[in-house]
Amino acid sequence: MAKTEKQLLEALKKIAEIASSITNDENASAEKSTPAGQDDSHLHSDVSCSIKNLPKRLREKAANTAVQINPVNAPNIGPLAELADDNIASPLSLTLLTSKYWGPYPRKLTVSFMEKQPAALRAKILNHMNAWTKTECISFVETNQTGQVRISTGPGGYWSYLGTDILHIPANRPTMNLERFSLSTPDSEFVRVVRHETGHTLGFTHEHMRKELVQRIDPKKAYPYFLQTQGWNKQMVDQQVLTPLDAKTIMGTPADQTSIMCYQLPGSITFDGKPILGGKDINATDYTFAGLIYPKTTLSSPAREEEKEEEGEDWKESEDVEVNEIFDIADQSLSGNYGASIHSKFDHSN
Repeated sequence: MAKTEKQLLEALKKIAEIASSITNDENASAEKSTPAGQDDSHLHSDVSCSIKNLPKRLREKAANTAVQINPVNAPNIGPLAELADDNIASPLSLTLLTSKYWGPYPRKLTVSFMEKQPAALRAKILNHMNAWTKTECISFVETNQTGQVRISTGPGGYWSYLGTDILHIPANRPTMNLERFSLSTPDSEFVRVVRHETGHTLGFTHEHMRKELVQRIDPKKAYPYFLQTQGWNKQMVDQQVLTPLDAKTIMGTPADQTSIMCYQLPGSITFDGKPILGGKDINATDYTFAGLIYPKTTLSSPAREEEKEEEGEDWKESEDVEVNEIFDIADQSLSGNYGASIHSKFDHSN
């Protein structure tokens, strides 16, 4: 085993027990705060987040891109894949889709806005995106050019593509949507929504789609609830709420209902009548795990598995981004000798 892999395993073992304890304490406290049957209408959010998927024809290209950006995204390699299966009895809770991982090296992702926005609003959004940098090495910087992360405040709700998938989105399309965000938007929504969507850009998926939490939701109650509150049909609810993530494609248990990546779901749609409280801000376990996955000191990184085939947002095939274009953009954000190592190890041709 490589030295960096041993370092990562040792680091994980040292903090896993602490992080798991934080998660269990937070979840226990949350459940005590809202007993079954208690009014939880305050948990309702006017707009929920939906994760955007790439068109099926781009899944293989996106997987190849992820591996070229970070070789340990390839299947069945990397210390975290081994760790998740065997090495830690109480692993960390925040979920990462390993196929979209940016890699453990410091990196600046460029950000631009699809609509003309006041400088104060742009700065406020960037500030909340960079809240994750408290413990991790991926940061976000505004550019006057076309950013790797492209934010729209147009209609469509709150959503984002996951991790390295953003590199396959045509330059004239957003990678993140913050519907009607403005300087009059409450500060609490900047904390809850912008930080949540940024988590998706980092590669974190929805925590409420963990098997442990999905099993608590009553589909017969969930379908009418999301139709009424979000306008979602049965297929959308299945994709965004009721289909558990494949344990082979994620790292980390137990599920953390207080994570920033978890929906707020009322007790009126759960079997036990208790709400899934969701997270209103990045919690201690989120920060711990993000710092481990994207360490400020260089370590190695995780493995990936094939994703489920789901219909994704589509566009004309003529708009598809070619691999050469992706690396022309992506290499701008690489720091140190990492960019050079990618060029030396991989052929960027199709």
